[in-house]
Amino acid sequence: MRLGRAFLRDIIASVATAGQGLLGRRADDRPDEDIRGLCLALLRTKGEASVVTLARRTLDAFARLDADGQEAFFEFLRGDLGAEPEALDAALERYRASPDPETAAALAAAAEPRRQELLRLMNTAPDGTRDILAMRVALLDALSRNPDLKLVDDDFVHMLRSWFNRGFLDLHRIDWRTPALVLEKIIEYEAVHQILDWEDLRRRLESDRRCFGFFHPSLPDEPLIFVEVALCKGLAGSVTDLLFGEVEPDIGADTAIFYSISNCQRGLTGVSFGNFLIKQVVRELATENPRLRRFATLSPIPGFRKWLIRMANEGRLPAGRDGGKAALDAIETPDWRADPPPGEHLRADLSRLCAHYLLRAKRGNHPLDAVARFHLRNGARLERINWMSDPSPTGMAQSAGMMVNYVYDEADVVANHEAYVNDGRIAHSKAIASLLGAARERGRRVARVP
Repeated sequence: MRLGRAFLRDIIASVATAGQGLLGRRADDRPDEDIRGLCLALLRTKGEASVVTLARRTLDAFARLDADGQEAFFEFLRGDLGAEPEALDAALERYRASPDPETAAALAAAAEPRRQELLRLMNTAPDGTRDILAMRVALLDALSRNPDLKLVDDDFVHMLRSWFNRGFLDLHRIDWRTPALVLEKIIEYEAVHQILDWEDLRRRLESDRRCFGFFHPSLPDEPLIFVEVALCKGLAGSVTDLLFGEVEPDIGADTAIFYSISNCQRGLTGVSFGNFLIKQVVRELATENPRLRRFATLSPIPGFRKWLIRMANEGRLPAGRDGGKAALDAIETPDWRADPPPGEHLRADLSRLCAHYLLRAKRGNHPLDAVARFHLRNGARLERINWMSDPSPTGMAQSAGMMVNYVYDEADVVANHEAYVNDGRIAHSKAIASLLGAARERGRRVARVP
């Protein structure tokens, strides 16, 4: 019987982990082991068994470092484990003398920083992928103090994008039969609407709800990203109703509402899964329930209130009856929602200001709001602003309780994406345009979709 190299490597890793006596002492017997020496030895080592053992010792040595030691290690990666200058010069000379595909490939190989090969070798250790993600978290913390480490972080992102390529990911539906270990992670990682307890989670997994996540074979019990979906009749405008409403399994749902999407692994910051996840979940839902005709989100507007306050402090609130100042003053009053009906006297002004924020407040050629950038880049249409959709403390603090629907219309997704990416045009409905006044919208670089 022939055994594949990956299978043999797994056997070697198991033996190396269980029987370190033949290959050297266990890593925890080396409290003062020099991580730099381990890295250099790992780069020189050829035998698979020795590579696995050294990789494990290197990762264990890193785990024992404090924050200063970790930053010093990353500086070592930056300063000592870049491309080898002599090899790069020689490859460059050969390419100049004979610029063909072979010398070009040799030049590219010589230009690769040695720290990338080090990461590949460390990843051969048992649980290596998990530990490298933890190492990336430490690198992000160090990067906030030391911007020079960006070169190192770029190499981490390059490697992680290869290892976590969409082709390696598995889509799993998460329901009440999912192992408790994974369900606990869903509760822990929910980043948009906090899951209060197990009963709250059970409601989100009922028959009129769906939850899907991406998993990687190296991290079978760790969701990378997950999305929560409600099956509804028509567009949903209240997240409170979605989270706490009665179960409605037989309402003839025609709309799937994506109301929460959470990235779970900070070590994968910069590795994007959201676009792939939404598209695949749409396909899964359409296959499961052909009656679904519309796919939309009920999304937060996390930067709105912060922008509103900044514009007011700078005297730059968009013009209105009073420039929106009364609305801002009102939401700064703790009991403003006590007016019957709650805050209704602010609805027109705040909705208009929110529409202005989403359509016209830009960073370069794209919206300030990160959630808007994500959905618009994916080809969605800005459809409707929902008043008092999220009256939770977080919803009030971020967006004065408002949320927005983005609609993914299969017929327009590609055109919307191209218009947004190439020209900064934002596909939006007549309802959104009417909040600002259709006449004032004429001539602006904004797409209008019925």
